[in-house]
Amino acid sequence: MTNPFEDDNASYLVLVNGEGQHSLWPETITVPAGWTVALAAAPRAECLAYVERTWSDMRPLSLVNAAGAGTETAADRP
Repeated sequence: MTNPFEDDNASYLVLVNGEGQHSLWPETITVPAGWTVALAAAPRAECLAYVERTWSDMRPLSLVNAAGAGTETAADRP
């Protein structure tokens, strides 16, 4: 059986959580609580391209916001 999270022939959703983190999610599996659909069902390659275009900062939004407020974090240090 093919892993539903790695099937190049399946249809996926792109989900986003409250921290701005993205996830590819098989269309046939119920969206978990705390996640919203950012891209409707599409081929895996299209979903991956969407994530690459839209999720350029891998840090959680709470960390991005803290850094923007002048709070230095380990990620901000050289």
